[in-house]
Order: sequence, then structure tokens, then C-alpha cells
Amino acid sequence: MNKYLRRGLLYTIAGLVLGAVGYYLMALEIRLYKWVMIIGVILFGIGFLTIFYSFIRKIERQSILEERKERQNDNE
Repeated sequence: MNKYLRRGLLYTIAGLVLGAVGYYLMALEIRLYKWVMIIGVILFGIGFLTIFYSFIRKIERQSILEERKERQNDNE
């Protein structure tokens, strides 16, 4: 698990927790819930994009390694 996937999971989980806390505060009719839900949605979005970025990096790394291997085989 690379650092981007780890961070993405943490942000996603934090966003989900803040969303749940926001719904709880909304049920208690505390006006702070709006800010908590906004921060939760932002964290969830950042987490989702970070997870997506980690998968793109993994695919890109594999293609670079394959290209280097082909180049090395051609030079031999």
C-alpha cells in the first residue's frame, strides 16, 4: 500500500465520519452541522481523488517498467 492510497483511505474515512456526525448534529438541530458536512464532503472528495491518483500511478509505473525491460532486451 503506497502513501497515496493510505492517505486517500484516511481522507475518505474521515469524510464519511464527518458526514455521519453532520447528520447526527442535524437531528439535534445544531446549526454547526452545515460546516461539518461541508468539510466531510470536501475530505471525501479529496480522498476519492487521491485513491484514483494512486491507481493511475501504479498503472503508469508498470508501463514504465515494461518499457525499460523491452529496451533492455532490444539492446542485448
